[in-house]
Amino acid sequence: MQISDGGCDVAIAAGVSEEVIRFLTAGESHGKCLTGIIEGIPSGLSLSEADIIEDLQRRQQGYGRGGRMKIEQDHAQILSGVRHGKTLGSPIALMIENRDWVNWQDKMSIDAPADKNSIEQLTRPRPGHADLAGAIKYQHSDIRNVIERSSARETAMRVALGAICRKFFAEFGIRVAGHVISLGGVNAKNRSNNLSIEEIRKRGDASKIRCLDSDSEAKMIAKIDEARECKDTLGGIFEVIIKGVPVGVGSYVHSDRRLDGILAQAMMSIHAIKSVGIGMGEDIANHFGSELHDRLISEGKNLPKRSTNNAGGIEGGMSNGERIRIRVAMKPLSTVGQPMDSVDMQTGEASPALSERSDVCAVPAACVVGEAMALLALMNPFFEKFGGDSIPEIHAHIKSSPGLPWS
Repeated sequence: MQISDGGCDVAIAAGVSEEVIRFLTAGESHGKCLTGIIEGIPSGLSLSEADIIEDLQRRQQGYGRGGRMKIEQDHAQILSGVRHGKTLGSPIALMIENRDWVNWQDKMSIDAPADKNSIEQLTRPRPGHADLAGAIKYQHSDIRNVIERSSARETAMRVALGAICRKFFAEFGIRVAGHVISLGGVNAKNRSNNLSIEEIRKRGDASKIRCLDSDSEAKMIAKIDEARECKDTLGGIFEVIIKGVPVGVGSYVHSDRRLDGILAQAMMSIHAIKSVGIGMGEDIANHFGSELHDRLISEGKNLPKRSTNNAGGIEGGMSNGERIRIRVAMKPLSTVGQPMDSVDMQTGEASPALSERSDVCAVPAACVVGEAMALLALMNPFFEKFGGDSIPEIHAHIKSSPGLPWS
């Protein structure tokens, strides 16, 4: 931004890199609906509600999900930003109705209840959840006020918004798929290296665990059954793979433009995520550099090939043309069937934590959320390099982008 100061132009930095794509979600877990707005999607993208529903359905699947998924049949309504099947370039607004709202109208009423004593006050925070810190931060005596927004129900709207980005990136040959590689200590054989992105998606969708290894899948299911029997929960690790990102998306010149940092922040924003790694992740600490780094193989004047992809498609904060691989670790969910030790906020006395309806394991669902967040996070770095206001303009920018400096 430029302002005039006594005839001299003074530049004020509003940030190192300007965000073209912005999104917001709103809504409570048991409120009337979830809403979302995404701004910056260019004009001319073919888009319908049918393009969104598949990812919403994928998020609701997975062995270990709870009773809520039997109630909801998520469908995103497009409220604005699309006319006659094409995006307009204006903000796109979505809404997903909560079918469970009919059972919560009194507890979640916008208006004050006639009898305050008729609404149960939740005062026993769950270890590992947002309950206690959220109640202190926002001065809530009833933890219900924290639970409703901190719930992972919010990710349904992120998945819907991510589906719009998926449709956008498909225009440019960029594909995203995820799969579960570990659950409850059971490690799958990672068979994704030799599979196409389409095959990873197909096999993942066909699996109850979103696992590519059928032998390990059976062991993971047994582990979830064991946790359910013990009234406990399980976490795990999933991998998100992005194929087709051109070289040079992201930048090394400023910290907030590094692609790995942008993707890592997006993954850490997902509920219950505690660790993110690119490529080999923390395993890189166990190798010599000569063993680890991906050797370059000459292809003449063409882009060199790499012998391996240990870097996970990102070097120096930029995409290097290889598949981007993101490994994400999810903790066991905080609501366990046998409530853990806690403290009643009203009395200060020891008390078992509150118990809410919950999943035994949500790692397969989190994998779909991870795909959505990867798509949403990739938008701004992509626009920084190839930006435009319409789909034809972006295609033209990509087509005219410079090639190799030595070609």
